[in-house]
Amino acid sequence: MSAVEEAFHGLRRMISSGRLGPGQRFPPEADLCAELGVSRSSLREAVRMLSALGAAESRHGSGVYVSALRPEDIIGSLALTVDLLPLSGLLDMYELRRVLESHAAAQAAARSTDDINDRLDALLDALEACDDIEESAQLDSEFHETIATASGNPTMVALLGVFRARSRSYQMFGMPDGRSIKRTSDQAHRSIAHAIRVHDPVAASSAAASHVAQTETWLRFYRPQPTGGSHSTIGDGSGGDVDDGNVDGGSSEASGAVGS
Repeated sequence: MSAVEEAFHGLRRMISSGRLGPGQRFPPEADLCAELGVSRSSLREAVRMLSALGAAESRHGSGVYVSALRPEDIIGSLALTVDLLPLSGLLDMYELRRVLESHAAAQAAARSTDDINDRLDALLDALEACDDIEESAQLDSEFHETIATASGNPTMVALLGVFRARSRSYQMFGMPDGRSIKRTSDQAHRSIAHAIRVHDPVAASSAAASHVAQTETWLRFYRPQPTGGSHSTIGDGSGGDVDDGNVDGGSSEASGAVGS
């Protein structure tokens, strides 16, 4: 184990054991170096690693402190590694995403207000009228984030945000079937929003789970390459947001007649 790793795991143990609690200042560098048996440069690199994970923060002129250790902040740091996943790895995570999205939709249905319902409808109106891939992707993300936020669990909001961010790297709306895919996706969004508006958690959960499962089916069938995103028109063959593209598992497209 390298000196940096020794320092990192030593600091991590101090936090996980409760010796250093949320918001508490780290001991002086000299003391930590002596205790951990590492150099100042190794210690500082370890602190930078903890900061990247959301567990530590440097305050100018004051020193290094343990962060507030909010679950949503720690979970959000997973984006650093989840964004590196190839499509096969992302697909392995879709079962978890399906469970979380359906739970979030059920909770949103139980808690929804007129303001939330109106927000969802406004986003879907804009999304259905949109012909730009990147704008559609953004509206789509805002729709799902609004539902997750309405569920009342910030940690779940953060985790779903991490999943969706990586999913948006794999695009399909610009393919020859893009308009059909988006039309199916729009219909699925409306089903979810309607169930939330009428306070039907069971229907909302089912609609959301089906929506994510259909997305997974498209991903497995098309196997798109990750892209950096570009402003282009849906259905023009240049790539689109697959995050919420839907497919009926028994459709001709899913069976191989794509583009017909």
